[in-house]
Amino acid sequence: MTERSTARSRPSVVISASLAFDYIMTFPGSFKDHILPDKVHVLSVSFLFDSLRRQRGGIAGNIAYSLALLGEPASVVGAGGSDFGSYRDAFDTLGIDTRLILDVPEELTGSAFMTTDLDNNQIAGFYPGASSHAASISLSDVAPNARVGVVGATAPDAMRRHAAEIAGSGCPLLYDPSQQVVALPAEDLRAGIDAAWAISGSDYEFAIMSRKTGLDLADLAARVPLLIVTYGDQGAELWWHGEVVKIPAVTAEPLVDPTGGGDAFRGGLLKGLLLGLDLPVSGRMGALTATYAIERRGTQEHTFTAGGFVSRFDRVFPDMAGAVVADWLAGPAPTDTSLLSAAG
Repeated sequence: MTERSTARSRPSVVISASLAFDYIMTFPGSFKDHILPDKVHVLSVSFLFDSLRRQRGGIAGNIAYSLALLGEPASVVGAGGSDFGSYRDAFDTLGIDTRLILDVPEELTGSAFMTTDLDNNQIAGFYPGASSHAASISLSDVAPNARVGVVGATAPDAMRRHAAEIAGSGCPLLYDPSQQVVALPAEDLRAGIDAAWAISGSDYEFAIMSRKTGLDLADLAARVPLLIVTYGDQGAELWWHGEVVKIPAVTAEPLVDPTGGGDAFRGGLLKGLLLGLDLPVSGRMGALTATYAIERRGTQEHTFTAGGFVSRFDRVFPDMAGAVVADWLAGPAPTDTSLLSAAG
């Protein structure tokens, strides 16, 4: 295993989460039409897919990709296997910092298998592969200089270590356990919650988290300054010190594949907060970024220019036209803005 040099300065966003190749399959129907509730104890189903693609993915990669499109190259923390070379090359081209991605040549890069139906329901599985080595990476040298650290779903031991290191450094931690809420024990979830400045997830993921920890949305909102709840095509809610800001979804033109929309939302939201924009604007930046993602098949296939993003923002949110400026998306957000003051 080899780790790249970390001598140069780091981007202001550090993301520790899965890196994977996604195998994305689409079922041209509805799962619910083929699952019999009274037979789930002997469940045996098979779906015929109308598409299959292998593409770059993983939560860390997806968030970093959308941030790069918005002019905010992040530092990605994780591990790649013997097949990771093309992934690293693509991120180096985008200006994403890959120096904290460990090379594990004896393993394959993690693989995610995702099946989505026409109702946007998803059944997924994940093989961690090289990601199981991510906990060997220390963030103690980079977290103190970051403006925000993100810990998302990856190997549980990496999530524990990196959440503790980010929070312990004084860097605001966005804790986003997402798909790992099923596997993580309650004590791990509680530790992440207690360390966090913000917690993010879908309404379904929060329901599982609540069942495991006994903490509902109101309880969580009382523990962290910012709670981010996504509802798919119903938009999102941003809970800031108990007050709820509703963020509408942006209609896709057209909807192609919902996979990766949540990760793109987090990227857009983070860019807005780093710019010092208020929650209604930052949340709408997230919503628009998510829509760009779901209009393409794959989690890192969408693209846009700064000018195109701003023009579309002004069109779909006419009451906030002019709130985002193209020049702000041409490079990293200035360091004299604060996540804490931005969300207030």
